[in-house]
Amino acid sequence: MSKNSKLLIVDDELNIRRILQMAFEKMGHQVLVAEDARVALQLLESNNFDLVITDVTMPGMTGYELQNIIHENQPDLPVIIMTAYGTIPQAVAAIRNGAYEYVTKPFDLDQLKKIVVSALGGGETLKKMVKKASKPGLGGDPFLAASPAMQQVLETVRQVADSKATVMIGGESGVGKEVVANALHTLSSRSKKPFVAVSCAALPETLLESELFGYEKGAFTGANGSKVGRFEAANEGTLFLDEIGEIPHLVQVKLLRVLQEREIERLGSTKPTKIDVRLITATHRDLRAAVDAGSFRLDLLYRLQVVEILIPPLRERIEDIVPLAELFMAKFAAENGRDPLHFGPEAVKALHAYPWPGNVRELENTIERAMVLAPAASNELETRLLPERIQKAA
Repeated sequence: MSKNSKLLIVDDELNIRRILQMAFEKMGHQVLVAEDARVALQLLESNNFDLVITDVTMPGMTGYELQNIIHENQPDLPVIIMTAYGTIPQAVAAIRNGAYEYVTKPFDLDQLKKIVVSALGGGETLKKMVKKASKPGLGGDPFLAASPAMQQVLETVRQVADSKATVMIGGESGVGKEVVANALHTLSSRSKKPFVAVSCAALPETLLESELFGYEKGAFTGANGSKVGRFEAANEGTLFLDEIGEIPHLVQVKLLRVLQEREIERLGSTKPTKIDVRLITATHRDLRAAVDAGSFRLDLLYRLQVVEILIPPLRERIEDIVPLAELFMAKFAAENGRDPLHFGPEAVKALHAYPWPGNVRELENTIERAMVLAPAASNELETRLLPERIQKAA
């Protein structure tokens, strides 16, 4: 990622323009701002931008219309859409039409910075590191596979990616189940269509049904308008349901019907809507035991588990630890405008010795912490930068 990229911020709110301009100038970028799409188009004619971030609702032309014009004239110029929650379905449509990503207002500035890093080419650096960490012939793959165990996972992903079969991904929390789900989508013919992820465990039982299937106005108290569910948002693409073992019985019944009939009914509606969605699920639970306990339907398990991919815990694939750590180091170094830290032998020894109960997620957090704590002049990840529990494992 170039630190002096040129960004265009388009928003009719002065405070938003100021906040974003200050944040990205602090990261070393050149930033121009526009209060509406008309001014933005004028700036686009006289400047060569690397990225555009635009609001949706503005006087005159909307952000979606601006994005369409940009995509038509400069298809390689990434556009990030800032949208209110109620317009997320339209934002998904914008991505189908060429937008790079969308963020919801009020936005998380740190998350927006990460998206900008990716849009400006941070992904290229990560891809190179994946290629370096992988064996010959595996360079450029959608996730890191240095160990034999993960190479087998990758081979299975390749074999089933373009199939319509449902896939269930199993493994402990933090092993990277969503990364594998994303890889299945990326390598499929649906890769240009939406990838929609839902954490079933994060949503209360009362909200999960309406979130998945959508609802019509008046379907329940507080339903003041209709809403597109995640199945419809993922139409022609992929829907990833994480922690599928947590869904209640009623939702299990409706999900089974969706798989059988390939159609959904919004809450408050009797009109079925045909859908074309590739369903991928994930769980850290033993769903066979859940079936025996009566908390999960056996017929649904059969439908969801046409193909099963099991991801081993990080402690069983130590060949992946340092390459993954280097991958995360490159990511956080780019986000912080620093050079990656070199991993010394003592640090590598500690990383290999620790059992990583939190798996890849814990490793990522550990590397981010080390990058934050490392002195500005440091070029090596020293053992003292690691949490005490990891130092003691060495």
